[in-house]
Amino acid sequence: MKITETAISGVLILEPDIFKDSRGWFCESYNEDTYRKLGIDVHFVQDSHSFSAAKGTLRGLHFQNNPHAQSKLVRCTRGAVLDVVVDIRKSSPTYKKWISVELSSENQRQLFIPKGFAHGFVTLVDDTEFQYKVDAYYHKGSERCIAYNDPGIAIDWRIEHPILSERDRGAPLLADCDMCA
Repeated sequence: MKITETAISGVLILEPDIFKDSRGWFCESYNEDTYRKLGIDVHFVQDSHSFSAAKGTLRGLHFQNNPHAQSKLVRCTRGAVLDVVVDIRKSSPTYKKWISVELSSENQRQLFIPKGFAHGFVTLVDDTEFQYKVDAYYHKGSERCIAYNDPGIAIDWRIEHPILSERDRGAPLLADCDMCA
């Protein structure tokens, strides 16, 4: 497995070993011992899977407040996304900094996102599937979102008119968010 550190400490790009032959390919998408040896020592408790029918669907920026904050291991298993992570740890030297990574079924990259980050993605093609592993259960009372177009963060989503949920359309700016991450 290849690991690439990003410009934000703790956020990692992972590229599993792919074994190809005439039948297709095989990869081990997750092995707790392997990840622990790589420094990702979290116990995942829930898997989630989303489908977006149209190119330009933007989901995010989402996170859960403490004590239900989540570390995530994400990947795109069909199609392609531009995945975005924003540091929302107020005491961090990279507070409000963001990175983006293209994840696709073709490149089979994964992204590890520790607690203390908001996360979102925009689909780059139709019929995209996205999978998440998280280390804390979904907790409705702790879920929060931040406006995808917050000028204080200034993310380049590479899209002008995204398809948004009602919740994401009404998300507050980071400065106005009820946040304790």
